[in-house]
Amino acid sequence: MKSQEIRALAPEMDPLRLGMGWSIDDLSKPQILVESTFGDSHPGSAHLLRFTEGACEGIAAAGGKGARYFATDICDGQAQGHDGINFSLASRDTLANLIEIHASATPFDAGVFIASCDKAVPAHLMAIGRLNIPSIVVTGGVMDAGPELLTLEQLGKYSAMQKRGEITAEQLTYYKQHACPSCGACSFLGTASTMQIMAEALGLMLPGSALMPAMCEDLYAVSVQAGRQAVALAKSGLLPRDIVTKESFENAILVHAAISGSTNALLHIPAIAHEFGIALDADVFDRIHRNAHYLLDVRPAGRWPAQFFYYAGGVPRIMEEIKPMLHLGAMTVTGKTLGENLEDLRQGGYYDKCESYLQKTGLLRTDIIRDFDNPIGKNGTVAVLRGNLAPEGAVVKHSAVPKQMFHAILRARPFDSEEEAIEAVLTHQIKPGDAVIIRYEGPKGSGMPEMFYTTEAIASDPELGASIALITDGRFSGASKGPAIGHVSPEAADGGAIALVEEGDLIELDIPARRLQIVGVGGQRLSKAEVESVLAARRRSWRPKPPRYPRGILRLYAEHATSPIKGGYME
Repeated sequence: MKSQEIRALAPEMDPLRLGMGWSIDDLSKPQILVESTFGDSHPGSAHLLRFTEGACEGIAAAGGKGARYFATDICDGQAQGHDGINFSLASRDTLANLIEIHASATPFDAGVFIASCDKAVPAHLMAIGRLNIPSIVVTGGVMDAGPELLTLEQLGKYSAMQKRGEITAEQLTYYKQHACPSCGACSFLGTASTMQIMAEALGLMLPGSALMPAMCEDLYAVSVQAGRQAVALAKSGLLPRDIVTKESFENAILVHAAISGSTNALLHIPAIAHEFGIALDADVFDRIHRNAHYLLDVRPAGRWPAQFFYYAGGVPRIMEEIKPMLHLGAMTVTGKTLGENLEDLRQGGYYDKCESYLQKTGLLRTDIIRDFDNPIGKNGTVAVLRGNLAPEGAVVKHSAVPKQMFHAILRARPFDSEEEAIEAVLTHQIKPGDAVIIRYEGPKGSGMPEMFYTTEAIASDPELGASIALITDGRFSGASKGPAIGHVSPEAADGGAIALVEEGDLIELDIPARRLQIVGVGGQRLSKAEVESVLAARRRSWRPKPPRYPRGILRLYAEHATSPIKGGYME
């Protein structure tokens, strides 16, 4: 094993490990990296030490030795409302880099990777692809819902309502104090929940273990089993790149469509594929989502908190419903194919266990995960739009867009920051028929923060939520809903067309035709050639803005990040 080769090369290795409490026998065992984001950073990571210890228990039982390493992630929720959110996407690549350092400076025979949330799970998956050592993922599950099934993504709506005087400050305080009753990822199908599901769909988790309730004993048992499996993987030599193929990514995208996953997956999945050496662009999402069946009735698009997902059968139940579309021969971390895993779960009582939890809710499985023949929708949930406003592409979750906005001609209201835009929304300067354009918020502009508060302010206004669009080179929270179009590429900081839009330009949105384009100037419709002539003149006079961050990680990120539509990863 690699660890034993290193011992022979480095005479300091043994004494240094003995000095931190290892026994002499431990030195010759398979050595397993146990990497987690445990820390007092947010509910998605504060409980992960327990699963780290569980993994080490399983490793020891299987004859290995676990080594705990920690790289704590940040919380997008706590980063909202100030410049902290600008560091969020850059933290993904930074975490991946640190994990690479951990695993490479002292090589291990395999790894257990434990994370829960928005940037941490993608970072771990990126690192796994880059390192290509035998690896297994454990996700930290989802928190319980609060009283009356209160969940955190509702706070943005309630905050906007309080600012408009529609609820009292006391009501808002109550919601704040009861929205997060336990550890785990936030209990809705945001980016954290989506990426936990993606990790299992890619074949890198034990079947049925994604997005379990964080406080249930089942999840601790999974961490122990994962530790055992890591030792087995070390001995078998089954590598992540043997498991994760283009077919694995297609399986994951089909699951993404079925669950109405976060649009941020269109940042993370291409970045993960890049680390696995697989070319995958946003058009693959668009192609697979067309005619895909949307089945999961979970917030923010649906009715129920995400803790109910496991009760209804989790990822395996989703896969059973879309089974004819999947690559069932895809290899998984169990050493078996996806099809074999699904059969083992059916035979092993997995669904009976899930049903025992579901009965306590008073719901049927089909209240949460619909049958394939009775879907919520039949054309997926996201689309990639193109046109002269977004030549490389832009992303919309059309399942959250009011039908009357699928075809629209809108008046451009451009803003060079989210702060300016949200002020205009909250002070009623934005009117029906407007296209709120927020630019210079892409990876190179400001780190590609979420436009969470602006989307919530729009979606919580019944009139605006059904009559305007928000268009940005930034991104959205996985909790966002409403007429939001993000990841516009090229971004404004790179001189993309979004930087050239002026007040009163006419913007055509046509979701079925996948179009997003400027079709007029000053409120007047023009020919395509006339529009291109105007844009060419504007481009000649456009000048880039000075870097927002002249030093530190965001300067490095801005210098090396790819475009939003490619995944915003650092090259």
